[in-house]
Amino acid sequence: MTELANVLGVLGTAAAILFGWAAFQRGNRQDQRARGKDDGAILTEIGYIKAGVDDIKLEQRDQRAHNESFAARLTAVEGMVHENGRRLDRLEELNR
Repeated sequence: MTELANVLGVLGTAAAILFGWAAFQRGNRQDQRARGKDDGAILTEIGYIKAGVDDIKLEQRDQRAHNESFAARLTAVEGMVHENGRRLDRLEELNR
């Protein structure tokens, strides 16, 4: 009877070690899956952020082009105003 108890004790210990190791491996795989999902979600969010930054850069380029065009037109108008001021001065001199 003591031999049977010893054998059962050894088998029980071995089974406990085996089941513990199997549970650890299962938990490890689940953790890796969860970590993979989290990493995938983070990469997706980073992709959305990158796309948003790219959109902002495009808008900024368009705005810069618009501002440059506006500055060129403003410079032309300033030149015309200056020239018209000269013309008015000449007309005033002629009318005196």
